[in-house]
Amino acid sequence: MAEGGEVRRGPGEVVLTGAGVLSAFGVGTEPLMGAVLAGRPGFAPVGRFGVGGRRAGHAAVHPGSPVLTDELPRMIGLACEQAGLSAALRARCPLHLAVHGDPALPRVPAGERAAHGAGRFAEGVARRAGLSGAARAYTSACVASSTAVADAAALVARGRAERIVVAAGYLVDADQFAVFDAGRALARDGRVRPFSAGRSGLLLGDAVAAVVVESAVAARGRGARPLARLAGWGRAGDAHHVVRPRPDGAGLARAITAALRRAALAPERIGYVNAHGSGSPAGDTAEAAALHRVFGPAAETLPVSSTKSVHGQALEAGALLELVVTVSALAAGRLPVNAGWLGPDPECRLGLVLDTPAPATSPYALSLTTAFGGANTALLVAAA
Repeated sequence: MAEGGEVRRGPGEVVLTGAGVLSAFGVGTEPLMGAVLAGRPGFAPVGRFGVGGRRAGHAAVHPGSPVLTDELPRMIGLACEQAGLSAALRARCPLHLAVHGDPALPRVPAGERAAHGAGRFAEGVARRAGLSGAARAYTSACVASSTAVADAAALVARGRAERIVVAAGYLVDADQFAVFDAGRALARDGRVRPFSAGRSGLLLGDAVAAVVVESAVAARGRGARPLARLAGWGRAGDAHHVVRPRPDGAGLARAITAALRRAALAPERIGYVNAHGSGSPAGDTAEAAALHRVFGPAAETLPVSSTKSVHGQALEAGALLELVVTVSALAAGRLPVNAGWLGPDPECRLGLVLDTPAPATSPYALSLTTAFGGANTALLVAAA
């Protein structure tokens, strides 16, 4: 947003025309949506690697032994197939990829590591998926994939690209599990309880996802049916603390406001918020404060849930997974359950969706993400 409240808009509408997703519940949106609408968590004792001696022992992991270098091209393929992209159109598509880094990097000799950075990894994924080979890598923690979507949308809106594939992947691994466990960030009771009294932390989860971000004009020109319209996006920083959120939620509130202004929507038009809601005591309180800053007293009745309570925190891939969930919820007309609820927290006075899915009463929804370092993003989607 420019100074004085002026909004920088591109010349064209941006739509999502295809999606592919892998989660702890399987491949595709159907098993994932079945779980989030039922509020059925996918957390179980970790068997992928040893967790002996750890404080926590649960995560939401995909069955079997998925490999990121295989699953990313597969999910990109599913997204492009749903979007109806021919091989020729795919070959002209750039890739925005959100990942922690090249999974092979820790195992290569020091002299060969320059060939295994995140950028090189993204280029390799693009080539394997039949895309153009032009790729950007995003490694900015939990906002990596939402930032990638926002960048893609801005380029498409301004006519600098017809379409861009955005993909992201994180598979629960021993290193990140150990880091979060050592930091006492993981819930020891095996459940994520966003905005609830008695919440004790997050749990990690698998996610590999891809979406096609496309010009509405280009989609109509080839007869593609959009899944949703990406109506707005906003980003803001707190610069408050390396890991602790700013308690008043000011940065996230600015990101939400920027997305609303870009979409030319008043706050009361929003009918659902898929919150970041990691289940951490400080993070959830700060996010609730941000929602009150934007929506005022209406935050107490606005439908809100965090689907991390079901599929876990997928780090760099989490925002893209949750965008797919939000789009799918609008299409289904049913809003996901905020699972793990034990009771109200007076500092998190929100209109939480509890027990059963709520009906969608508005075509507009927000998907919110925050990250270490004070990064905040908001993606605003409209039902197709």
